[in-house]
Order: sequence, then structure tokens, then C-alpha cells
Amino acid sequence: MGHHLGTKNSLVPLIDRLNKYPIGLVDSEKLREILGLLFSEQEAFVASRFPLEETTLTELVRATGLSAEELAPALEIMADKGLVMDMPYAGTTYYLLMPGLIGFFEFTFMKHRSDLPVERLASLMREYLEESQAKEFFGSKTQLTRALAYEEHIPVTSEIATYERAREIIREAGFGAVGLCYCRHKKEHQGKTCAKGAPMEGICISLGSAAQFLSRRGFAEPKSETELLEVIDQARELRLTHVTDNIREKPSFICNCCRCCCELMVGVQMGFHDGIAKTGFTAVIDPGLCDYCGTCFTACNVKAIGLAKGHTFPSPQDRFAAVAESVCLGCGACISACEKGALGLVPAAHRALPARKKRDLFVRILWEKGRLGPFVTSRLKKQLRRVFRLGGD
Repeated sequence: MGHHLGTKNSLVPLIDRLNKYPIGLVDSEKLREILGLLFSEQEAFVASRFPLEETTLTELVRATGLSAEELAPALEIMADKGLVMDMPYAGTTYYLLMPGLIGFFEFTFMKHRSDLPVERLASLMREYLEESQAKEFFGSKTQLTRALAYEEHIPVTSEIATYERAREIIREAGFGAVGLCYCRHKKEHQGKTCAKGAPMEGICISLGSAAQFLSRRGFAEPKSETELLEVIDQARELRLTHVTDNIREKPSFICNCCRCCCELMVGVQMGFHDGIAKTGFTAVIDPGLCDYCGTCFTACNVKAIGLAKGHTFPSPQDRFAAVAESVCLGCGACISACEKGALGLVPAAHRALPARKKRDLFVRILWEKGRLGPFVTSRLKKQLRRVFRLGGD
């Protein structure tokens, strides 16, 4: 397998390099064991020497001191493992080191594999994310991901942009693929299944260049636009929440998330109520129609619905449910569960504008975390002033 024990000398440079991403990896013994299982010693060294941007084999030869003959097959193996992304373009292959989250943690469980101790990794990753990583992932003011609303439940008086519609995101992507759900696959290796009955196979969508890489390396299967839209329909029948990149242009994925398996949904349930950017809508319940049957409780993927608080009920028959607006993502997954028609979406008090591109998103998060430091060029400083002054691009 090529795994190593993850000594301090071999893994600290890798951790330091990974912590230059907006979502870093909090150092711990569990993290070092995870990295030691995923990276061989040579791979850890090569990864630690990656620049922040895409790079070529020639540039990596200079950065690592390894020969091209030694480095090329190592990069090929790293791409197969999902540790780096390879991007052929105009006769040259560019390489990008993947972050841990969202990155090679997810890719580890996005295909069936025998080259890794997956049961041990599933246990380690669950414990690590719960014990060490939640604040790092969910703690920034600007969120890495955002929810998408079910368009059919949006009030007719409201307008939503193309980037807010799952179907339009797919139509504009140009290329898409479908693969294993990382979260449910990882749960399977812990002996658990989805309480909603959501499938593990063929439910998570990747888009654009990310989809091309994942398809090329066996993590996903290319699908037509029609097939991708059918996945969206299937997810809505199962009342799953759509989650994508928190950007307006060229999102790289649409995950279809449940309350029991998805680590994003669990993070909101843990108390990181703003850990996923909301849709700009919120669910509301008409107390006159609600009979407190409880069906919407389990339909909500972040547990935002419960007994209305602050009310005195003359009898149990008079009880009705209410939505915690601070928790609700505004996805609308709960609405079709109510046979009484008591649930609906209304515009939320605040509707945040996502960053335009992924680079803008990363810069914004790094700025908020105080991690830009020496990487801030004069041109980037001007961009940052514009971004935070306008609150958009």
C-alpha cells in the first residue's frame, strides 16, 4: 500500500502546506494517522512542495529536486488516489494539490477501493471531524458551501437567480458526472445506513473540470444533462437538501444531503447554524393547518422544526410545530412531507450574495481567518478592498 507511520518530520511540512488552504486541517494524532494512511512518505514530501496554484511537472521537478522520471509516476498514483488533480490542457498537464476538505477526505470514499484500510479511515475521519475539525470548517463568517432551494416551492412573487437553481447550474456546467456519496459510503464502513433510504450510489453530482477529473480517475461516471436532472428529481423525492459551492459562477458539485449521514447537515445540528450559507428563504408553518403530526420533523435535514415555543396549549390536540429561522436552510425539503399543506417558503430577512468565483471565495475566507499574510500582493489587496467594500465580487 505504501503507507507510512506519519512521523513528525515527514508530516508537519505536509500539514503546514495544507493549512494554506481556506479550510485547513487541525493538527492531531488522528490527523497524522489519516495522512500517514493516505500518503506514502514520498507523496507527503511531494505534496508539501506544491505551490498554491496549478503547476507543471517541470516546475515540480525544480520544487522537489526529484527527477521527472521519478516524479511523473508518483503524480500519476497521487491523482488516482485523489490527492492531486491532474488537468491536461493544450498539450501540457497541470497539477493541483487537493485540500483535505472539500478534497481528498471526500475522494477517499468516492469509489470502492482495496488499496486503503477503509474501515480504519472511516472511523478515524468521523472521530477527527467531530473532535477537532468542526470549528475550522464551519467557523468562518463566509461559508464554503450553500444550500439550494427547491424551485417549485419558491413563492411566485419571488425571483431567484440562475446560480440559485440546481437545474440551471447543471445546464450551464457543460459536463457532469455522478458518483458515490462520500458520507453514506463512509457510514457503510461503520455498519450504518441512511435513515431516509437515500442511495449511496449515483446520487452526488460533480460538474465542469472537477467532473472531468473524477470521471477520468474512476471516482465518477459521466452523465448526460437529462440524467443529471433525473438525479435532482430523485433527490427531491427523497427530500434531500441540495448543497453546492458558495459561488455564483461554475460550482463544481451538487451534493444531495440527508440529516443522518451528511457531515454538513450534522455540523448545523451540532450548533453551527450558519455553517452552510442559506438560500435566502425560510420555511414557515401555518399553525391553523398544522396538527403536529411530526412528519416534518424527520423531513428537515438540519432539525430546524419542533414544537412551537412560547405558547400555552390547552390540550395536546392544540399543539403545532414551528421553524427555527436561525437554523433553517430554506431548502424546502420539508414542504412536500406535510399532507395538511401547512408548510411553505417565504423570503428570509437577509439574502447574502455569494462570491463570484472560487478564488474570490477562498480569498474572502482566508482574509476572515487572518491567513493571507505574505500571499497578499498589491493587486490582491486592491481586489480585497473592492470585495469587502461592495460585499460581492
